Amino acid sequence: MAKYSTGRYALRISDRDGQAYPYNEMVQEWTGSWVHTSEYEPKSPLLDPRYHPTDPQSLAHAKPQIADVNIVVGNIGTTVNSFQTLEEAVTLYRANGAAYAGFVRSMMPLGVQQPNRPTLLHSFVGKVTVTTT
Repeated sequence: MAKYSTGRYALRISDRDGQAYPYNEMVQEWTGSWVHTSEYEPKSPLLDPRYHPTDPQSLAHAKPQIADVNIVVGNIGTTVNSFQTLEEAVTLYRANGAAYAGFVRSMMPLGVQQPNRPTLLHSFVGKVTVTTT
């Protein structure tokens, strides 16, 4: 096996600034460049971020929520929380300060006495004939 010199009197050119430094005072950076110990910069920890697993967002065996369904055969009618469309005139402004009128549409519940009840629709299907043989 070959033997290497100790480099006690040798000089080496720095890859960063091009000046000659004693060979024994040179170190290799993470980029592969040979620089003097006074110029050495360690690798930033931001270049090798740690592993952060993602947070779980859903359940493994989830079921959809089952909504209560009421089907009533009869005349068309609605219960609480029906909505009516309202159109209101409002004053809008442009960037130069000139005012002009505009309209805004919104929905207002008809049955406000029970605001947390679901909206149900009752409709008339028609006559049903059942025959058995």
